[in-house]
Amino acid sequence: MLKLSKKADYALIAVRHLATHGAEQSHSSADIAEAYRISPQLLAKVLQRLAKHGLVTARHGSSGGYQLARNPKDISALEVISAVDGPMMITSCVTSHGACGQSNTCTVREPLRKVNESIVQVLRAVSISQMTEDSPEVELVGLSS
Repeated sequence: MLKLSKKADYALIAVRHLATHGAEQSHSSADIAEAYRISPQLLAKVLQRLAKHGLVTARHGSSGGYQLARNPKDISALEVISAVDGPMMITSCVTSHGACGQSNTCTVREPLRKVNESIVQVLRAVSISQMTEDSPEVELVGLSS
């Protein structure tokens, strides 16, 4: 089953929260965690990774917390997921480094590579602003048939 990690879920929740609750305010990891009933310790680590990758900025002090580092229209879901989980791969063989005992006889490596690339393209096309409730865009992404 293909699914996002808990860290990626939390990262998307946090970034979406920051996008919908104003760029002027900082929000603590504890406040965000409490709002969504998620682990404050894990969310703090996730926000630190997002800051390390330049997606959020951290402010220290009494009015400290986190803010988006860029406009939510300029941050993709793929950037957020990759910041906490690394490169998106549905299976290790879709990379040039992935090899297995079935490499010579495998008939699904290339189709899986295409599926992986399609997933990456969709996540790259979805911006955080599109994930907000107030977004004027009804459809997140259009898939060609």
